[in-house]
Amino acid sequence: MPTIHASAVLIGARAVLIRGAAGSGKSSLALAVIQAGQNGTFPFTRLVGDDRMHVEAAHGRLLVRPAETLAGLIEVRGLGIRRVPFERLAAVGLVIDLGAVDAERLPAPDSAVAEVAGITLPRLGVAACADAFGVLFAALRTAESGI
Repeated sequence: MPTIHASAVLIGARAVLIRGAAGSGKSSLALAVIQAGQNGTFPFTRLVGDDRMHVEAAHGRLLVRPAETLAGLIEVRGLGIRRVPFERLAAVGLVIDLGAVDAERLPAPDSAVAEVAGITLPRLGVAACADAFGVLFAALRTAESGI
């Protein structure tokens, strides 16, 4: 099963796969999403994995699992590695690319999709200087998003 450099958080029934270079904010965004679930902004949220994810195409869906050695662990800048509750498996519903060089104010339709392990998914490209949580919040809470 292939492994990619990414984090994933379950929001309701589907996971958000967060990709980006080291230091781009994957863990910070994952923690913000988990906190948003705890305060009621989002439905149920739970970490799937941080930093390394196993990806697998199955029956037209992209499934993600945490790398076994990192299961239940997340990096918290300023505190180090911490243990949190996690899900062992989730189906991905959205890909977020942090620090995306193709991020635009009004993105073209072809930049709004990503292919991972042969599965095409909705994608949010977020510029390095943008508020990734704000973009994700808007995508999940507006009817126009289609997500």
